[in-house]
Amino acid sequence: GLLERENATILNASLRNISRTVVNSIRTALIDLGITAPFYISQNDGTLMDADGVEKYPVLTILSGPTNSMRGAAYLSGQTNAVVADIGGTTTEIGMLVNGFPRESSLTVDVGKVRTNFRMPDILVLGLGGGSLVSQAGKIAIGPASVGYRITGEAIIFGGKQLTATDIAVAAGQASIGDPRTVSGLKKEFVNAAMNKIRHTLETGIDRIKTGPEPLPLVLAGGGSILAPVALSGVSEIIIPQHAQIANAVGASIALIGGEVEHVYLYSRLGRDEALSQARAGAIQNAINMGANPSSTEVVDLEEIPLAYVPGGAVRVRAKATGMLGRVNSGNSNVNTQEI
Repeated sequence: GLLERENATILNASLRNISRTVVNSIRTALIDLGITAPFYISQNDGTLMDADGVEKYPVLTILSGPTNSMRGAAYLSGQTNAVVADIGGTTTEIGMLVNGFPRESSLTVDVGKVRTNFRMPDILVLGLGGGSLVSQAGKIAIGPASVGYRITGEAIIFGGKQLTATDIAVAAGQASIGDPRTVSGLKKEFVNAAMNKIRHTLETGIDRIKTGPEPLPLVLAGGGSILAPVALSGVSEIIIPQHAQIANAVGASIALIGGEVEHVYLYSRLGRDEALSQARAGAIQNAINMGANPSSTEVVDLEEIPLAYVPGGAVRVRAKATGMLGRVNSGNSNVNTQEI
């Protein structure tokens, strides 16, 4: 992994200046608003990092958007092990919840075709969203081209001239937004065929993200969740929780503080039990140092990777701990940032 680590270091260093600018801008905005509470920024593993940490390691925030949506979907639905599909205006992002957190990718992550060792959520991105353009010429095609945020001015149901996936959902009776009369002239056969195309796209994506054939609950999030059919193969039930359209914001607001330890131990010298105990304790302490409440901090992930061709039973151990935000001294008062 030396090449991937080197690339990650270079990319992180390249982002530090802009990260510092962004963090300072947020600090200035909070001061202007008279808000004295400390602020945290979400990472792509579903936990929070303080502002100073973001300035040092900006790469750890890449893909935090889909992660926030998945965490928010887990919180709103009460599901801890499920498939989550976040359907927005241009794309659908599908991931797996494992113990309430997004499953991390086990593959080498490419950023701009550069191999890195970043910890990234295992996310499948599909070119399907509420603003996706629908082609009626020949074989039906939906996306990846999209009107995006311009949907309220360009979609047919809003008085525009572009046929979008949302128009299809309204014509099929799955949603009641805009003016349904504007799509009443679409042929029923065409509408059904377009909905089947959406169904097939979602079912294929769900099958690709699952690790087994057993049906799993599907939690829908995002404003484009109206596109999903009422039933999908490979899914035991479809859950659209209340406030699903703002799952991203909810996920950021309920995120936990995280701490990690990654270390190579020689099991032949230290022993497996002692090595794992040290890794757990280190991860918990790192989370507490980042601001987690000690009483709520626990290890949520423990990974052992034996190292071939290294003597002494060498094993790379990675432990991850999370906890609720603790009380942080801010100004003249103690502020419980989790409550904020």
